Amino acid sequence: MTESDFIARLRTLPLHPGARGLADDVAVVGGLIVTSDTLVEGVHFLPGDPAADVAWKLVATNLSDLAAKGAAVEGVMLNYPLRDADWDAAFLDGLAAVLGAYDVALIGGDTVSLPAGAPRVLTLTAFGTAFGTAFGTEFGRDARAPARSGARVGDALWVTGTIGGAGAGLAIARAGTGDAALLARYRRPVPRLAEGRALAPLVHAMMDVSDGLLIDAARMAAASGVAVTVALDAVPLPAGVDDALAAATAGDDYELLFAAPPGFVPPVPATRVGAFAAGEGLALTRDGAAVPLPRQLGFQHGLSGMGCADPRA
Repeated sequence: MTESDFIARLRTLPLHPGARGLADDVAVVGGLIVTSDTLVEGVHFLPGDPAADVAWKLVATNLSDLAAKGAAVEGVMLNYPLRDADWDAAFLDGLAAVLGAYDVALIGGDTVSLPAGAPRVLTLTAFGTAFGTAFGTEFGRDARAPARSGARVGDALWVTGTIGGAGAGLAIARAGTGDAALLARYRRPVPRLAEGRALAPLVHAMMDVSDGLLIDAARMAAASGVAVTVALDAVPLPAGVDDALAAATAGDDYELLFAAPPGFVPPVPATRVGAFAAGEGLALTRDGAAVPLPRQLGFQHGLSGMGCADPRA
């Protein structure tokens, strides 16, 4: 069963109004924006990745979901599997570093034990609030907390930062040598919290790029009931990356992907990479000409070999 198949079955169950039909990366409960992410050893990080970096990535990926809603971080809860004392201590050092870097407080969580050699499964839940906003069950209608489902016909598709750095960083981590800045994009992503706060009151839809620019753009379009075209020649690439298609399907970038009306001037550095139109589905162009869709648009659990988020690929 793929991730999309599983979520489709979940949607047949009784859902909380704040679940937004399981069509967003967050939920709202009692006025709090809530998100939860899990990192699995051998799936989201390499067994040889430093424990401190794994801790950083675990927190940063959750904060990225809050950033996509323009939220202020209230705190986090950690579920942690004890297995190796030295690794656990290094993880705690990394946790202290990332919580300090983003002024995040630990609320609580749970600890369990793992059998020797079992892969680590790490889960964090993050809580946030929107500035000056009181949420109810109509979460996502407030423009200051845009859902991924708000893109409209005629909107442009924008992305912050650059795309493909984490995919290149994963290759460097596997090889054991390469550009340190690209390696950091994979191991220590930066949640765009300030950018999200600036964009949230202005845009129609927003989400973070976690599984790949193409697959996440397609998800935004599907949730919004529109079609989207991405221009590969417009995708911003970091130094050292030159394959736009590979970059756009790699994942783990944690930049902000957003829909905004024609003529929009973003208040933060961002690049226009596409447009929304009536219809459905994703189309690609390069220099104005149509480009066939790749077999895999990005990472999806339940399918192998899909982007940089899967170290087994």
